[in-house]
Amino acid sequence: MSDDEYEVDGERIRTLPDLLGPGIRLLFVGYNPSVRSALLGHYYAGRNNRFWELLAAAGLTPRRLAYGEDALLPGLGIGITDLVKRPTRAAHQVTPAEFRAGAARVRRLVEELRPAVVAYNGKGVYLRAAGVARAPWGLQETRIVPGVADFVVPSPSGLARIAFAEKARWYAELRRVLDALARPRTFRRARAG
Repeated sequence: MSDDEYEVDGERIRTLPDLLGPGIRLLFVGYNPSVRSALLGHYYAGRNNRFWELLAAAGLTPRRLAYGEDALLPGLGIGITDLVKRPTRAAHQVTPAEFRAGAARVRRLVEELRPAVVAYNGKGVYLRAAGVARAPWGLQETRIVPGVADFVVPSPSGLARIAFAEKARWYAELRRVLDALARPRTFRRARAG
């Protein structure tokens, strides 16, 4: 079995590769791929997952993309990875050792990419990545990687018992923060005097 293949219910499944590219301004970090997403080869392919709808509602994408169009995101400055790359049917199947290794991998990835914002899809993802006991929704006071903002949005999963409007509000706030942090900087030329 290769490093990107895992056994799930006796079947070998290839995990999802990180969805990255040059100029990533926003990096989403999920828990780990669902078995359905891994089998289909696309992020957030769950039948009840609202990720693509939330991106569009917040204006992070120009329209509602289908999960099969996930490869378009890097061209929009958006990347996706997971805290743990092993696909599972439920997040509770991930081991503490996998979470620790995943947190270190995500930290290295963020240090390399230097996006303006890292958005964690769910408080649990951020708590595991940051090694903290509590975190509010939204922009975090502490940063896992200095100079890169950490932002926690509600999980887009249908299992997360938060109303769509509330989820959309946090995704819209994420866009506001991203727009504020990712604006191109202009420099004034000093006048010779």
